[in-house]
Amino acid sequence: MKKALTILSLALLGNASAATITVWTHFGGPEQAWLKDQAQAFEKKTGNKVQLVNVPFEQIPDKFIQSAPKGQGPDLLVTQPQDRIGQYAAAGVIEPMDKYVVSRSDFDKTALGAMTYKGKLFGLPMFAEAVGVVYNKKLVPNAPANWPEFLKVAQANTGNGKFGYLEDLSEAYQNYGVISAYGGYVFKNNGGTLNVKDVGLNNAGAVKASAFLNDLRYKYNLVPEGVTSDAAKSAFLDGRLAMFLTGPWNMGDIKKAGLSYGIMPFPTPPGASGKWSPFVGVQGTMLSAYSKNKAAAAQFAKQLSTSDAQVSFNKAGGRIPVSLAARTKLKSDPVVAGFGKTISMGTPMPNVPEMSAVWGPWTNAIAQSVQKPGADYKQILDKAVQEINSNIK
Repeated sequence: MKKALTILSLALLGNASAATITVWTHFGGPEQAWLKDQAQAFEKKTGNKVQLVNVPFEQIPDKFIQSAPKGQGPDLLVTQPQDRIGQYAAAGVIEPMDKYVVSRSDFDKTALGAMTYKGKLFGLPMFAEAVGVVYNKKLVPNAPANWPEFLKVAQANTGNGKFGYLEDLSEAYQNYGVISAYGGYVFKNNGGTLNVKDVGLNNAGAVKASAFLNDLRYKYNLVPEGVTSDAAKSAFLDGRLAMFLTGPWNMGDIKKAGLSYGIMPFPTPPGASGKWSPFVGVQGTMLSAYSKNKAAAAQFAKQLSTSDAQVSFNKAGGRIPVSLAARTKLKSDPVVAGFGKTISMGTPMPNVPEMSAVWGPWTNAIAQSVQKPGADYKQILDKAVQEINSNIK
């Protein structure tokens, strides 16, 4: 009898110490089912409970910032993009996760950088995306190794209603890789901290980048006026386009079209001082600063970023994992291999609140720079940076 009471007491003690963590997620469909499976495995392994609450993606920021200080918010967000980190950190609603993450060797360094704000890790990365050049293997059997080869292949496939290379030249986000290659930047990165007072979108490198983008249209005659990302995608799906710049978001339609494709980085542009380095967008788990179950919530977050979990997550929704071991396990998948490479060579999109002051003026400047041959790039970019600086308080 005494032994039975002891066992009962230990069982009650175990239940009393078990935590219930609330997780807000915007996942739906197969990804939501994956998260439920992960929660069940976590519960079985740890004895803790996971309460999943579905919140629309666009509603999470305001709801989280308002509810967290009242103790009504989640313990963990699954997932949020890195460009929310600055906003959340400024509001004091997310907790640095450094002390919970002992080893970081399996994470893509670019993804870790994206989740780092003012030297602290404010989220565990789960998946990432960046643009790359998707090419039709029927028209381009082998990926061009450098710019001269790329240009030769592109021009050989241009004419008679067909195109060698297309992209939306007015898109700032998609063209950051070229700007970075020539030495331009949004905010100067000083050891992981972005200096928002140092905007490099009008320096000598950024001017050269604008000239190159202009050349793609007026010198090399590759990208006609008015080409949008949707128009480029349509031409590719129709088999009329050899190569185009896009991201993982279009791969579902490309697979459905039954095309034989490859994915490669854009080559180092002519006269550039560095390699093409595209913007990288990362989403990850973030821990509430007001959570009463931080250790358990962080433990669940770490489980979601393990290589096995990342592989099954990729199978569920096609996201590109940030676990290097997961990428190795998925190396036969051309989408993971191709975009995994461009992510690793990319630059994290700035995660500071001041980035909101950049997009409008910068996008307008990029669009103006490709509207006519030989535009005054320096004047256009100077005006944009002046506007950006005036918008940053």
